[in-house]
Amino acid sequence: MRSGHGSNRHDPDGLRLPIKLDSASNGEFAPVPLDAVHRVANQQAFEAATRNARRLGQSRRDFMVSLCGAATTLLAMTATFTAACKRGGRYELPAEAALEPAAAASVLAGDEFIFDVQGHFVNPTGAWTRGLPDGARPLGFVDTAGCAAAEEPGLGYLKCVGPDEFIKDIFLDSDTDLTVLSFVPSARNAEPLTIEEATATAALVEKLDGTHRLYLHGRVNPNQPGDVEDMERLAKQFHIAAWKTYTQWGPEGRGFFMDDAPGLRMIEEARRLDVRNIAIHKGLPFGPRSYEHSTCVDIGRVAKRYPDVNFLIYHSGFVTGKAESAYDAKRSDGIDALITSLRKAGLGHGSNVYAELGSTWRFLMRDPDSAGHALGKLLTHLGEDNVLWGTDSIWYGSPQDQIQAFRAFQISPEFRERHGYPEITPGIRAKVFGLNALKLYPVPKDVLDKHLNRDAVTRLRDDYRNAPDPRFLSYGPRTRREFLNLRRWGGGNA
Repeated sequence: MRSGHGSNRHDPDGLRLPIKLDSASNGEFAPVPLDAVHRVANQQAFEAATRNARRLGQSRRDFMVSLCGAATTLLAMTATFTAACKRGGRYELPAEAALEPAAAASVLAGDEFIFDVQGHFVNPTGAWTRGLPDGARPLGFVDTAGCAAAEEPGLGYLKCVGPDEFIKDIFLDSDTDLTVLSFVPSARNAEPLTIEEATATAALVEKLDGTHRLYLHGRVNPNQPGDVEDMERLAKQFHIAAWKTYTQWGPEGRGFFMDDAPGLRMIEEARRLDVRNIAIHKGLPFGPRSYEHSTCVDIGRVAKRYPDVNFLIYHSGFVTGKAESAYDAKRSDGIDALITSLRKAGLGHGSNVYAELGSTWRFLMRDPDSAGHALGKLLTHLGEDNVLWGTDSIWYGSPQDQIQAFRAFQISPEFRERHGYPEITPGIRAKVFGLNALKLYPVPKDVLDKHLNRDAVTRLRDDYRNAPDPRFLSYGPRTRREFLNLRRWGGGNA
């Protein structure tokens, strides 16, 4: 471990916590401000980290980048949440993990195979930037401290969240092994990230000898002309691994259900092309007009009709800003609506419907009651084989904090007894983190063995971690003003 903060390029004074508890969104929902309990938790964590760094004779920055720094932060958050009577779940670590690296590593180091099925990045030189008016500052709210590109003229600062930073955040600063690069809804002539640009990023990873570390989605909005017709080109030319669609989006402001005519055309074409994974954005409505089509009422119907197609429900239908509680069959949105839809269709454990945790787990990290209910319901009703790991990063910066928090989180005994939720075992974590995704995105065994041993990306990561320099930053908007700025310029949300 390094000593002396002078050698650190990012946050030399150690002012950022390794577990990010903030109001950042992925640009698809208005940021939800922190409550008083969250501000107290952050303050308690910072003070505890300062004390523990002194006790160990380390600079605060060196302590923050250590496993003990992460453990101290999670322990302080649990203590604060418990004092506020939020006891549906907790981050379970031994008390000595705050000061003893071995104790912290016993929970936070982990050796799971991690397959993040929802990643994003911003192309700083993409076509979307060329139509911007003079002086436009898309993503101008991003903290670029310590990034040399921030001093470049014009839109040069966007490089601070470009593909190079994507690779660093995902593959060096986190334990992620493989990821899927996803897309956002857009008109065909205004794509914030084109398939060609995504392929170029995949090529950067390939040059690192990271074969198959980065998979690609193909964006399909079947309710706009040309998208279904373009699916064959995407499948054959770019070898996409799944389709990504947004049922609440439409070129005229109107969405669709998956069993409406546009959705059925897309499913039939996916079957014809034999790319039978469809990632469907549910929950996180873009606004009142899109609320109806953001619910999961249609999922059970199409999943039963097409048993040979896998339906990946992005965000699990979760609605930010609404607390999760025990399953309620009368609730018409959120995770409950997904469960009800599947129950009506007679689909139980091991079905062709998978719940994905991107942005959902990130938001749940700040509410152990909602986290206990949400994870408990998904594991109980869909089953431990049908929950997928996703982080929506790069919008939340490196996903390592999400990984560490999930490694430590446990549903409370009270919730397990009262609601029949399972204990989150190491086996369940391993399935959620990556093993479940391998059923949908098959990876050749020789490639997996290469990753798990020592390909060039692993060697680069090991070398980097001799002197790690994580940013501990979120890149997504944190206030309503920043959110509206992002929506105004469009291209930021890639």
